[in-house]
Amino acid sequence: MKPKPLCAITGSNGYVGGCLKSYFAALGWGILELTRQPKPGTPGIPFQLGADLPPQSLAGVTALVHCAYDFKPLRRDEIRAVNVEGTRKLFAAARAAKIERIICISSISAYEGCRSLYGQAKLEIERMALDSGALVIRPGLVYGRGPGGMFGKLVQQIRKSSFVPLIGDGSQIQFLVDQEDLADFSARYAGGEVKIPPQILTAANEQPWPFKQLLMEIARWLDKKPRFIPLPWRLVWAGLKSAETCGLRLNFRSDSLVSLMYQNPSPDFSRNARAGLNCRPFQVEKLRI
Repeated sequence: MKPKPLCAITGSNGYVGGCLKSYFAALGWGILELTRQPKPGTPGIPFQLGADLPPQSLAGVTALVHCAYDFKPLRRDEIRAVNVEGTRKLFAAARAAKIERIICISSISAYEGCRSLYGQAKLEIERMALDSGALVIRPGLVYGRGPGGMFGKLVQQIRKSSFVPLIGDGSQIQFLVDQEDLADFSARYAGGEVKIPPQILTAANEQPWPFKQLLMEIARWLDKKPRFIPLPWRLVWAGLKSAETCGLRLNFRSDSLVSLMYQNPSPDFSRNARAGLNCRPFQVEKLRI
């Protein structure tokens, strides 16, 4: 019997990493979780961004999907030391282990000229990924059944409250991707079905969604009629930044607000069709909450 292909996944306890893990496993892949505290009885190895990773721990791995990102560091130097240099060590171990295919999950917030520290760190990581022969995928706002991550927070906020804060006028553009479309393409690439050279792909449907319109669509699906409370974004940023300076850990960071306000004005979708990456239009019904 042919052995299962083995996929190592970092960040598998997060929303996107968890979606990919479940999808790969359903296709018959063996999963090797690279996580801080592997669960007893499950295939996994201790892994923390910034720490060394012995190449022999990746023996037998067919594909690596790097989803992990540590949001705890707030200063530029700390972010680079943990996330950028940590990824450098991971890719070095992957090369030494001769892993055939590597996928680096980046973000649509990463683009030349981006202002957020998160986007800038992801840009550095992307360059290393390409040098390591990896495919870089920039997902938009990920949604799907049992929504999590940032999209899940929006759903829960609308579900629980009649008053919803709205940053600015809500005109910030979002591009969305169904978690199944992201996982399907990743699995086809990892399995060798998609044969393309290392490059950057933007995984999102091309239809732009103004932030307020997106919130209203979620509210419609939940049969809610929230009242939106506009807030000046710079005032909100100052409040978040002050809280962070005082050592408070919040669910939403000041740097995330910068990403929201300064999204990529013109994401590149030109390579998607040629690569076989198809991202369907946003359908709120897919949430099945």
